[in-house]
Amino acid sequence: MSARGEATGGWTLTTHARIDEIAPADWDLCANPPARDAPAQAPDSVSERPDSTSQIADSISQEETYNPFISFDFLNALETSGCIGGPTGWQSAHQALRDAEGRLLAVIPTYVKSHSLGEYVFDHGWAQAYENAGGRYYPKLQVAVPFTPVTGRRLLIHPEVDRTTATAALAAGLEHLAARLDASSVHATFLTGEDAAGLHAHGYLERIDRQFHWLNQGFASFEDFLATLASRKRKMIRRERADALATGLTIRRASGRDIRERDWDAFFAFYQHTGARKWGRPYLNRRFFSELGARLADRILLVFAERAGQPIAGALNLIGDKALYGRNWGAIEEHPFLHFEVCYYQAIDFAIQRGLSRVEAGAQGEHKLLRGYQPVTMRSAHLIRDPGLARAVARYLAAERDHLRIENEALYALAPFRKT
Repeated sequence: MSARGEATGGWTLTTHARIDEIAPADWDLCANPPARDAPAQAPDSVSERPDSTSQIADSISQEETYNPFISFDFLNALETSGCIGGPTGWQSAHQALRDAEGRLLAVIPTYVKSHSLGEYVFDHGWAQAYENAGGRYYPKLQVAVPFTPVTGRRLLIHPEVDRTTATAALAAGLEHLAARLDASSVHATFLTGEDAAGLHAHGYLERIDRQFHWLNQGFASFEDFLATLASRKRKMIRRERADALATGLTIRRASGRDIRERDWDAFFAFYQHTGARKWGRPYLNRRFFSELGARLADRILLVFAERAGQPIAGALNLIGDKALYGRNWGAIEEHPFLHFEVCYYQAIDFAIQRGLSRVEAGAQGEHKLLRGYQPVTMRSAHLIRDPGLARAVARYLAAERDHLRIENEALYALAPFRKT
């Protein structure tokens, strides 16, 4: 435990340099509490105007009753494997709110950052501008799941605690921690609408971005989904699926006890190969994947493309109660459309079989639109301590939001669905 401070009404806010300073069951009761009511259903249709994307994103992100990425096991695996801490530039500073009796009321996954890598919400331009003007942008505070562009709760508040009061205490605690560390800013990324609104009410700037998700409209099969597409797009997807495996490749899925250490060996080789080509240094090490498999095997789906039983490509997905989250992909052979088959079409097929409401296929990728994935809005919140930089960033974000809305309108026009 590295720091302690008073919060509202006798509550105490503490800062933790390791997540294992907090009891796993207490963390998970705040992060993934048991569902009380029936979850909201995903919208039947998203053929609305682009202004509705924020409503869609809020409705689908808050229906999740279990999100594996904010679980104690996932975040602890990052720390125990060494992906977080040491020379990585990510130092844990998790916030924990307790009452006078010491009962845990809320937690926030928080990190002190010395760079802006592994976040997927880019502020490199802000850092460069501030440092060119003589300021010091790092360290900064990051409220996030490292290396994971997945929307989820970040203010992890016990279900029996008043959210408004707890949010005020947590927001004040983050601001106090930033001042104590002389951090330039606090960034909370991939937020639910509820968390975003709570932080905006305490002076955080609003930022929006876009991802492409596949939304299940109660499909009974992959062909049922294809029937909603325009004829030309149906033919394109069928052809891509056939061409991806035309050289004799086969698909194998592994989950739970079916996952073996040699599967992780193969997948890690793919992950390293692709990561080295794209951004120079993969963030996750081999130990992390073994830790993940040992802790969350039943929440993992590995999809392999194999030649004569030997994997040549693979994708890692995590399974929530309502969503399949596509995370990492890699291949040691190049085949046309294999990436689409392993990452997108197999994910859709699995989601339909499991009755999941959506597939989240990660950051970026307008090419997903033509394959039945639809644009939804991502949210983040930013507290900039320097007033001058805060004004400049606020102007930038307002222009960015306007530009994104115009882009969304154009993207909706390109949707592959049959006109009705």
